[in-house]
Amino acid sequence: MDLVKALNSQYMKEELPEVKVGDTVRVHVRIKEGSRERIQVFEGTVIAKKHGGISEAITVRRISYGVGCEKVFPLHAPNVAMIETVRKGKVRRAKLYYLRDRMGKAAKVKERV
Repeated sequence: MDLVKALNSQYMKEELPEVKVGDTVRVHVRIKEGSRERIQVFEGTVIAKKHGGISEAITVRRISYGVGCEKVFPLHAPNVAMIETVRKGKVRRAKLYYLRDRMGKAAKVKERV
């Protein structure tokens, strides 16, 4: 069991920002196109956090051109360059899956002061 913990701690990132469900985040992802590598930004609301440790992941949802788009980002993955929090959200649940059914202003999350 200690071998697994040692292996996991080797690949975990030290500095992770405090990301909670309901926050609006900007995730910088490394994209490989042939031999080139660039960073693409995905901004949206965190609707779920799963697992813990090395397998910790967040689900980020955004609306682009009227269509909802969700992506799951493993926090300790090497292709996730940076995560920055744009605004804090005030929510009372652990999963915000109900936002999938909402459109426009109804899909907004109040800001925590």
